Amino acid sequence: MAPVATQPVYTPTSGFNTPDSQLDGPVAAAPIHPTAARRPYSIVVNSDKTTYSEQFITSKYENRGANVVTTADGEVTVVPTVQSYEFRTGRKVQKTGLMMVGMGGNNGTTLCATILANRHNITWHTKSGVQTPNYIGSLLRASTVRLGSDPTTGKDVHVPISDVLPMVHPNDLVLGGWDISGIPMDKAMARAQVLDWDLQRQVAPLMALIGTPLPSVYYPTFIAANQSARADNVIPGHDKQAHLERLRADIRNFKVQNELDRVIVFWTANTERYSDIIPGVNDTSANLLSSVKSSHDEVSPSTLFAMAAILENAPFINGAPQNTFVPGVIDLAEKHRSFIGGDDLKSGQTKLKSVLAEFLVNAGIKPLSIASYNHLGNNDGHNLSAEAQFKSKEISKSSVVDDMVESNRLLFKTAEQLDVGQTAKKVNNGKGEHPDHVVVIKYVPAVGDSKRAIDEYYSEILMGGRSTINIFNECEDSLLATPLILDLTVLAELLTRVQYRDPANPTSEFTPLYSVLSLLSYMLKAPLVKPGTDVVNSLNRQRNGLEQFLKACIGLEAHGDILLDTRIW
Repeated sequence: MAPVATQPVYTPTSGFNTPDSQLDGPVAAAPIHPTAARRPYSIVVNSDKTTYSEQFITSKYENRGANVVTTADGEVTVVPTVQSYEFRTGRKVQKTGLMMVGMGGNNGTTLCATILANRHNITWHTKSGVQTPNYIGSLLRASTVRLGSDPTTGKDVHVPISDVLPMVHPNDLVLGGWDISGIPMDKAMARAQVLDWDLQRQVAPLMALIGTPLPSVYYPTFIAANQSARADNVIPGHDKQAHLERLRADIRNFKVQNELDRVIVFWTANTERYSDIIPGVNDTSANLLSSVKSSHDEVSPSTLFAMAAILENAPFINGAPQNTFVPGVIDLAEKHRSFIGGDDLKSGQTKLKSVLAEFLVNAGIKPLSIASYNHLGNNDGHNLSAEAQFKSKEISKSSVVDDMVESNRLLFKTAEQLDVGQTAKKVNNGKGEHPDHVVVIKYVPAVGDSKRAIDEYYSEILMGGRSTINIFNECEDSLLATPLILDLTVLAELLTRVQYRDPANPTSEFTPLYSVLSLLSYMLKAPLVKPGTDVVNSLNRQRNGLEQFLKACIGLEAHGDILLDTRIW
C-alpha cells in the first residue's frame, strides 16, 4: 500500500506575528526602488557665486524682473529691474519628526505604512506580481530638474529634485500625532482599506509599535455630526487655553523623547467648516490669544493646533480646505518668525484642472464653464457629506482658475468692461467675467478610497463655435495625497535652513524666509500667500517657482527654453 502524503499543518496568522525572515531575509535583499534610494549630496557648482563650508552652502543670486507702467493713451513702458540676494543654506539635515493631526485616518495610516515599508524594504504580492515599496507621486523624489547640458554631447542633464539641496529622506522621519479615534495604528490601517492585504499583513507589527495616537481636540460644531462615533480619544473639557497648553506640551515632549532637532505639525484630519472672521476675536494675534483664553466658539481645532505649533517654533501645514489661518494666526506666525503653509492637498482633479484651464486660456480658447463632479466613500467623503464642511472644500476647489482668467483680458472682460445688463453671476464679486464653475461632491460608501472625478470643460472657439472636453479620473485618494504630505514636510524642514541677506551689506545678519511658505503652492489647492500678494494657481508656474528657488540656493540662474545656441549660426 502506497504511503499517504502528510499534509502540512496550516497555522493561521493575523500578520501580527510576521516572521522576521519576511522582513529581514530575502525581502531585505530586494533592489531599492530609485525613488527610495539614498544618494550622497554630490552637486558642486564651480562659480564665483557659490561657496561651500562645512556648515553652509552660500550663493549669490540676481532676481530679475520688470516694472510695467501703462499710460492713459495706452503706451506701455517696461523698466527691467534687478534685485541681488545672498542665500545661505544649512548643510546638516535636521533629525525631523512629523506630527500629524488625524494620524489614524486614511492619509495618516497610509503615510506611516509607506514609510515603514520603504524603511524595511518590504515587498509584497499583488495579483500582478511582486511589488516594491517606493515614493512614486513625490515631486521631490520621483521627478527631476534640468541642471544644464553635457558639454561633450550637448544633451540635457537632469537630477532628482531631492538632490539639488540636502533634504530629509522620508525613511528617516519620526512619526507621531493625534487623532480623535483611539484605535491603534495597525487596526486603523486595516480600517482605512487603502493598502494591499499582503502589505498590511507584513507591516502590521511595525504599525503596532507606533501605538495609539495622542488624544486630540474635538469641537463637534466644526466637523460633521457623523464623525461623533469615532470621537473616543479626545482631550477632556471645554477650556481652549488648557487645550492649547496640552498641545504645546505634546509637541515639546515628542521632540525631547525622540531627540529631534525639528518637528513639523501637519493637519490631515477632517475638513472643518469655515470660521467666521470677527473683529476683536480672531483678526489679530492679541485678540486671538484672548479668544482662546475665553474659549470663544469661533476658535477651531485646526486654528488651535496652528497656534500651538507656532508658539513651539514648529512649522504648521494645513492639508485641508478650511480657513485655519485666520488673520490672527498669520499675525502670530509673523511675530514669532514661525512657518505656516496651506491650504488643502492638491492631488487629483484640481491639479489636472490647473493644467487644463491654463492650456485652454494660453491657447486662446475661452472656457465658458467647468463642471466638476466627485464621489468617494472614505471617511473624508463621509465628513464632506455635511453642507458646512462641503462649502469649505467647494471654496478651495473653485479658486483654481482665477489667476488664469485674470491673465487674459482679451477673452475675459473686467468688471468695468462688462455691458450693463450682463448677468451678475459673471461679475465674480467684482473681479469681472469668469467661467461658470460648479463643484459637486457625493458620498458613495461602496467605492471606499477610490475616488471618481468627472469634469466637463465647455469652451468657445473660433467664430462662435463650441468645444467640449470630458475627463473621467479614478484614483486611490490617499495614495495620491500621501506623497504630497511627505513633500510638504521635507520642504518645510529644508526651508527652516534657508536664510538670506542683501549682499550689498555683507556684515548684516542672515534672515529667515517670510513666515508664509508660498513655495509649497504646487502641492496645495488654495495656496496661502503673503498678505497683499497675488495667488498663483498655474501648476507650471508653481513648479517653476520652486525649481528656480532651489537652483538660486546653489547659485544657478533660471534656465529658460530659449535654446539660443540652436537658433543662431
